[in-house]
Amino acid sequence: MMNMILLAIITVFGVPIIGGLLKGFDRKITARMQSRIGPPIFQPFYDVIKLWNKERSVTHRAQLAWAYGYIGFIVASLLVFAIGRDILMMLFILVLAGVCLVLGALSIKSPYSHLGGNRELVQMLAYEPILFLIALAIFLMTGSFNLNSIMVSSTPLLYYLPLAFIAMIIVLVIKMRKSPFDISLSHHAHQEIVRGPLTEFSGKYLALIELAEWYEMVLLLALIAMFWTVPVWAGIILALVSYFIVLVIDNVFARLTWPILLRFTWTFGVGLVILNILGIYLLRK
Repeated sequence: MMNMILLAIITVFGVPIIGGLLKGFDRKITARMQSRIGPPIFQPFYDVIKLWNKERSVTHRAQLAWAYGYIGFIVASLLVFAIGRDILMMLFILVLAGVCLVLGALSIKSPYSHLGGNRELVQMLAYEPILFLIALAIFLMTGSFNLNSIMVSSTPLLYYLPLAFIAMIIVLVIKMRKSPFDISLSHHAHQEIVRGPLTEFSGKYLALIELAEWYEMVLLLALIAMFWTVPVWAGIILALVSYFIVLVIDNVFARLTWPILLRFTWTFGVGLVILNILGIYLLRK
């Protein structure tokens, strides 16, 4: 019990440090790809601290509940992963976090916020089927939804689920809001809907959402590392390489429209996982 509490404490307070550093490297690498110097590696931490100390103002009090719900559910899903519980439970909690962000955007009378919230829902419709199909593929391969059981698999999942791994990269691009799939919220200046669902968030509450994104990014990279858990360093390298691939994709492709996003994910993304599941079935026969 004490070990579990200690692991939870390390997860809650340690993951934002990793997430902030990854965000800093994201900005620096992206700047280098664009022939710029870029901000310091620790700039994300400076930004969050500055936001936290700004005057607390809200457009609607419902924003507060949804902002806390967003980060709360993401931290809860990360804790489920850290203590090795059910992967389906983790994914369902992650869905609730996405719903909180959407409801936070729709609770405000702002056309930009509403448009961003609606597009966030479209993104959820795009990647959620892929995530749950990947969980099903992992179950068929390992015989368990329990994360601890999946982690101790002697053969890397990547050997048997290469197509599901590619689909997971697609999910990572969408969840990190990178081009070509940054249809609801972009970290670049080319977004026509300003900041989408975050348009009316500011100060401490915008800082909470930024922290939530750091937690979620680390969780997604941990899911990618799960495809090669033995030895541990191999999974970490796999996650970092995948992270770099996402940054390259972000700087190479232009942003697509939401209908193209849905068609691409429901055909290519879902199709990859279904093909992988059929392959496992035929392999077992």
